[in-house]
Amino acid sequence: MGFLIKSAFWLSLVLLIIPFGGTNGNGEPTVGALETFFAARAVIDDVSGLCERRPEACEVGRSAVHTIGVRAREGARIAYDMLDDKFGEPAQITAAAGESEPLHTGSVPVPTARERAVEE
Repeated sequence: MGFLIKSAFWLSLVLLIIPFGGTNGNGEPTVGALETFFAARAVIDDVSGLCERRPEACEVGRSAVHTIGVRAREGARIAYDMLDDKFGEPAQITAAAGESEPLHTGSVPVPTARERAVEE
């Protein structure tokens, strides 16, 4: 849903750039920014109701987004490993090779068992 809101915002900014009224080279009137804005708004309203009309399409979309996210995460991990092998310090590479701990790449520390127990 956030994607639709962001898309509507950026689309409305683009629509402000489109020239108003007038005619094209053939003398036919062009579509103005206001008409374009209302048409885009109608399209967004129609797309937002898609899940109510066709729930299977939304389920397939969720599955596709999940698959893309998993592949992106794995690709980033592989790229991180390659960069670490090439540009990492040799002491860190040999030490990391013998460890069996999972790779954590974020700036947020991994909670300890005590912190997890306190949260629950």
